[in-house]
Formats: sequence, C-alpha cells, structure tokens
Amino acid sequence: MSLKEDILWRVALVYVGIVVFAVMIIGKLLYIQFAEGSAWQEKASRMTIRDITIEPNRGDIYASGNRLLATSMPYYEIRLDLRAAGLTDRLFNNNIDSLCIALAQMFRDKSAPAYRSELVKARQEGKRFHLLQRRVSYDQLKELKKFPLFRLGRNTGGLIVIQDNQRIQPHSNLASRTIGYTTKGESGNVVGIEGAYDHYLRGVVGLKLMQRISGNAWMPVNDRNEVEPRDGIDVVTTIDIDIQDVATNALMRQLQAHRAHHGTAILMEVQTGDIKAIANLERNSRGAYSETYNYALGESTEPGSTFKLMSLMTALEDGYINLEDTIDTGNGEIYFYDQRISDVRRGGYGKITVQEVFEMSSNVGIAKIIDQFYGEREKDFINHLYRMNLNEKTGVEIRGEGAPDIKYPGDKFWSGISLPMMSIGYEVRMTPLQILAFYNAIANNGKMVKPRFVSALQYHGNIVEEFPVEVINPSVGSASTIKSARKILEGVVESGTAINLSNANYKIAGKTGTAQIANEKYGYKMNSLVSHQATFVGYFPADNPRYSCIVVVNSPSNNVYYGNLVAGPIFREIADKVYATSLDMHEPVTTEGIITYDPPFSKSGNKPDLARVFRHFKVPYNDNGMTTDWVSTARLDSVVDLRERTIMPEFVPDVVDMTLMDALYLLENNGLQVEAKGRGKVNSQSLQPGTLTRPGQKIVLEMSIN
Repeated sequence: MSLKEDILWRVALVYVGIVVFAVMIIGKLLYIQFAEGSAWQEKASRMTIRDITIEPNRGDIYASGNRLLATSMPYYEIRLDLRAAGLTDRLFNNNIDSLCIALAQMFRDKSAPAYRSELVKARQEGKRFHLLQRRVSYDQLKELKKFPLFRLGRNTGGLIVIQDNQRIQPHSNLASRTIGYTTKGESGNVVGIEGAYDHYLRGVVGLKLMQRISGNAWMPVNDRNEVEPRDGIDVVTTIDIDIQDVATNALMRQLQAHRAHHGTAILMEVQTGDIKAIANLERNSRGAYSETYNYALGESTEPGSTFKLMSLMTALEDGYINLEDTIDTGNGEIYFYDQRISDVRRGGYGKITVQEVFEMSSNVGIAKIIDQFYGEREKDFINHLYRMNLNEKTGVEIRGEGAPDIKYPGDKFWSGISLPMMSIGYEVRMTPLQILAFYNAIANNGKMVKPRFVSALQYHGNIVEEFPVEVINPSVGSASTIKSARKILEGVVESGTAINLSNANYKIAGKTGTAQIANEKYGYKMNSLVSHQATFVGYFPADNPRYSCIVVVNSPSNNVYYGNLVAGPIFREIADKVYATSLDMHEPVTTEGIITYDPPFSKSGNKPDLARVFRHFKVPYNDNGMTTDWVSTARLDSVVDLRERTIMPEFVPDVVDMTLMDALYLLENNGLQVEAKGRGKVNSQSLQPGTLTRPGQKIVLEMSIN
C-alpha cells in the first residue's frame, strides 16, 4: 500500500469514528429529550423549586380561670456562613474585632479574644453553617442585626437566623410534670398533658412554594401560601393555680422537714373528678426538690392502712359485720403461719368495736375479721374487690398510669398469708390517684368518677369541645355500706389516729396509712433499716363533701413516719386554704339573733371544773351532752361552747390552751417529764399530739406569759 493510500485510509477511519460518535451524541440527546425528559425536568424542579414547611403556633395550656400554664415563645439559633459570596477577607478582617467585642458584651459567655479565635478558625476551615448561639431572644436578635458585619445582610455578612419556638411554663415548678413538655424525638410528645393532647395542640403545618435564585437564596414564588398553617387548639385544664401553689409549697416544706425522698399531693373535686392540684416532688443529689416524675400517676406501691377501708367495706357489704360488733384484738399481735401481724399500741387494744378497729387502725382486728369470714373463701373477697374496680386503672388520658396489682387465689405468688396481709394493705399495689378515686367515691355517695385533668378545648378564645364527667362505677357499695364507711372515716379524725387534724371550722373525714416499703432485692429491711411511706387520704367538709385529697410522703428519714404526723399536716394546710377561699362552703351571715352577751375567754381543761366555775359566775355554756372529762372551749355568740378533746393512753395528749395544772396531770399520767417555760396557759408543746409516748420522755411547754 502506497503512502497516499495509507493516509487516506487513516483519514477515512477517523472520519467514520467522528461520524459514529456524533450519531451517538445526537441519539443520546434525543433519548434524554423525549424518553427521560419528564424525569429530568422534575429533578431540576426539585433543585430549583421546593415546598417549605410553615410551622403553626402550638396551642397554649391554661389553668381554670384561663391562667397560662404553658405557651410557646420564639427563640432564635444564630449561625454564620463564613464563606458567604460577599464576605471578602478585607471585609472580614476590618470588622472581626468590633464584632467580637459586641458579641462578648451581649452574651457574656466568653471574652472578645475567644470569640475572635473561634470565628477566625471557622473561616479558615470554610464553615458555612457555624453555630454561634442558641436560645437568642427576639430583643437580642434585633440588636444583633445592628452589629458590625451582621448589618450587611446574609450574602455579605454571613448571618443566618433560624427561628425555633420553645415551650415555657410561666409558673415554673407548679404541676410541671403533669403539664409535660415537648420533644423532637421519633416517639413524639408523650409526657403529661402536652403528650396526651398533642394532636390538638400541635395544629396543622402550612406549605409555601419557594424558588432558588442566585446566591443560593430562596424566595417565595408568590405572595400566598400553598397551604395556610392552622394554629393549635388551646387546652383548658382543671388545675387551680392558687391551690396548686399551696399544695406544692406545703408538700415542699414537709418533705424538707422530714428529709423525705419524694412525695405527692392531689386535690380532687368530689362530684366531677376535676383535679384542682397535683404536686410531685423528688429530692435530687444536692438535696433540692423538683418535679422529675409523676408519682401521683405512675408509682404503684403497697397502700398500707388506707386499704383497710376496702377490706371492711367488703365484709360490711356481704353482711358479715356491723360497726357495733366486738372484736378481741388481744395483746396486739397475731400469727398467720410464721407471719406476725401486730398493732402499734403496746399490749394491744383488747376488745373493741369494729368502728374502733378502724379508727385505731388495728392490724390485728382487720386481719382477724377478714380471715374469719373469708379464710376458706378467698375468691369471694378478691371478687368483691374487683367489683369495686380496684384492679383497674382509672383510664386517665395522661400516659404512664401505673397498673394496680390485686392478685387472685391460685396466682404464682399467692400464699397462706396473702389474705390477711392484703386485708391490711400489703401484697397489693395501687397508685395514689387510684386510691383517691376510691375514697372520692365514698364522698360522692358511692359513685366513682374518672379523674379529669382537662375540661375543655378552645380555639382563639371560643370553646370547641367540652369533656363531660365520666362514671367508672355507679356505686361501689350499697347505701348502708357507704353510710357506714363515711361514719368510720369521720371517726378517724374525731377520735382516732388523725385526731390532730380535727378543727372547729369544718369536719374532715379520712384515713391514715403508714406502710413499710419493700425493696425488690432486700425485702422490707436493708442494712437493718426500714423505709416507710406515710399517707393521709380523705375528704372535706365531711358532712357535705366538696373535695377529696391524698398526700403520700415516701421515705421520711427523721424517725417520724406516721401518716397523721407526716402527711396529715399537708392535707390540713391544703384543706384550710380551700375552705378559706371558698365562700360557698361557709354558712351565710344573718342579722338574726343579735348578740346581747359577750362570753368571757376560757381556758381548755377539765369539764367538771369548768362547769362548776361557769355555774358559779352564771356564764351560759353548752356542753353538747358530752360525757368526756376533758374539753376545749370556744366563744360562740352568747355562750361558751364546750367541745370534746379525746385523750388516749400512751399517746401524747393535746394540752394547748390548758392551765399548767391540767397539763401536768395529763402529761405526767402518761409517763412524760414536763418542763414549763413561763406562766399562764399553754401556748405550744414540743411533742406533737397523737405521737406514741415513751416513759421518761421529756416534753417542753411554752406558756403564754414569760
């Protein structure tokens, strides 16, 4: 082949290759244009046009009376694009020092040189989304936009502002765990009212069509939103913020005084089940108390003596006993197999009535009653408890309610001692809210209502839905049983273990409870120490119940752990506040019976002695037909009213307002050594009334005149 032919062959080969390559390119262009055109157009649209989510305003949570419990406040996250298109080295270097001085003065979290070092390093690393500050307020943001460099805008100054609405609770620690909080995790909002009503509170997101423009910025395609956001619905709770404040502070003081681990207090409206206050406080490692867990709702523990009401009501309802029957409690102890059950009082109570068994909270008496009538018929006893809904949750909307545990004969952990132990509140488990729901039913003439935390939903001030009262059980017992239950609950405060809660203004009915706390590994004792749970649950006014309340204090550690002394004062403080602020609970003032005689002040003391003095000086008095030897006195209109003051052997008597002679007689008869400071009447005593006495124990009396 000649040189010319070789050159022509090579040129032809290159030409053919170019033609084939061109045909391939044209074919690919046609394929992309017609076969894949719609897909590429869609992808291009996604890169240049997109929908931006517009977050709605989350609904507020209100207390009764429309006082805010939770609301959303706008906060801002400040980030920097340190490679912004207009941010030249010269511009950055000329403004960095003055910018850092302004940042240090505003946030006061680091020095100006520290800010400068941080920003210079971030620029060297080419960061385009550098975090500068979180939780910047709107007022701070307005000032921030005036700072050197930042005033030049995003493309030149690199300032990026991201709005983040954050939830705040104006009343801080008040019912904070029940109100709940918002989260951004995969599980969503689950805590408290925030979680239970999240579907209403969160609203509906909106959409806005945005288009990418030069400088990697996005701008709206049009002035209207594609989908308008809808604000969340407001939730109106049943909580009364004033009573909540009283409950929280009363619980706080008592927990601090007894160095308890945690405690809870709940106040419920009898007829509706409305929760007016709910406090949960726990001590942290520094000794401070705060709301970290909803013990009222979630902690299921052995209720102790508060369960004795359920046991006695079962026997009353089945017709085995009445309140006048006599029970021999012996010397205060009884054995079931190897399990010893004993009473608090040394030597026991001997023969007492069923009513006194309950008022004195006799473990022996309750256990003997239940064992006698249900010892061979355990299922009848448990079935009756089930019919009172004691094995069921209350079903409140807030998540995390602890499950009650009332085992059944034949279950894995049932034993020969289960029946007597359950009768006095052991080997069963209930939450404070579940116990309160049952006692509330007694106050409500047997009707058990579901506890209610939310009364209504509203949108921009207009009610959109109201939640009715829900009945769990129309009657937990017959009318006669409910009447007997209310009688013995009143007796506990009038002459039983909670006599220290009795007062002249209104009557309280309730039950004390002092339970040992079981540890899963060590049982009821750990390192020879026993932890206790002190409880008082009841309602007021006893003759026309309006509110029920439970207070539980866990692990008090100052050697005082009885329900009447630890939990009772909290109950009394809450009840006093409610009574004082509820005018409809007071008798109306009338002008009838104008006072014509102003009776003299009289000290409390021995009734026969007082009566003799009153008769001698012709002072009108009313003894109310009492046969007791010791009374308190009160001035009522034109007479001196004598009121029963119960004095129980082996318990510290209440000697306040008595003369020193009467006080010495009572205290020394109980084996106490008395030290009196001053003269006149007794103003205060160092040992609280109702506590057990120890022979030789010292008590100090502060008199009215020093």
